[in-house]
Amino acid sequence: MTISSCTTGDSSKEHLALFVHRAYRHHTAGIYDAERHFGHSLTNSAGRVVPIRWIGEQHVREDCQGRIPSLADWLGRIQPEPWMANGRIDNDPTQIGRDPRTAWIEAVANHQTILGFEDWLLKVSVEHIQHRQNRAAA
Repeated sequence: MTISSCTTGDSSKEHLALFVHRAYRHHTAGIYDAERHFGHSLTNSAGRVVPIRWIGEQHVREDCQGRIPSLADWLGRIQPEPWMANGRIDNDPTQIGRDPRTAWIEAVANHQTILGFEDWLLKVSVEHIQHRQNRAAA
């Protein structure tokens, strides 16, 4: 079996020949997608069984300076444009690209909450919606 760039993580270069094409599959979820597509392993021409995950991880590390980013790492760095949000962007910097678990851990460490993560997330979400509604009404 041959794995070509047409069927792997570099196929997005066909549409955008800049490094940002890597956001499409050069991450942990992209490696799992490769496993689903190609199976768990392949046998190379020397008869050696090679795990697809190992191939994907090596490729991503080579292209991403030694690290394997998550899909959230890539998506969290997208700069919102009006057309992406149906003409509306919530530019609240505390909500864009921030991992809620990290924010919850900080809140617990700073004695700002004693709630568990799910309860805290619900509370913060409700507060954020109320804040947006108040801002829109003003």
